[in-house]
Amino acid sequence: MMNITVENIKCGGCAGTITKKLSSDFDTENIEVNIEQGTISIDIDDTRRVEVAKVLLDLGYPETDSVHGFDSAKAKAKSFVSCAIGKMDQ
Repeated sequence: MMNITVENIKCGGCAGTITKKLSSDFDTENIEVNIEQGTISIDIDDTRRVEVAKVLLDLGYPETDSVHGFDSAKAKAKSFVSCAIGKMDQ
C-alpha cells in the first residue's frame, strides 16, 4: 500500500476525481482519499510512486513540497477544474 500526501484536496469532488483517475490508470479499486489530511492510499507497489505523483500533478494535486511559485498556482487552477468535474460526476 502506497501513501502519498498532496496539496489542494478540498472536498468529495476532488476525492472522486482522484479515485476515478487512479483506479482507471493503475487498475485498482483499493484507493482511499483522506480529504482533511490530504493523503491518498493506493494499493500498488511503492516503486510506482513517480507515476502516481505525475498523474496527481496533472490533475492539479501535486505531492506536498514538490512544486513552488508559478507551478503551485498552476496546480491550484487545475485542481479547481478537477474538483468541479468530480462534483458533476457524483
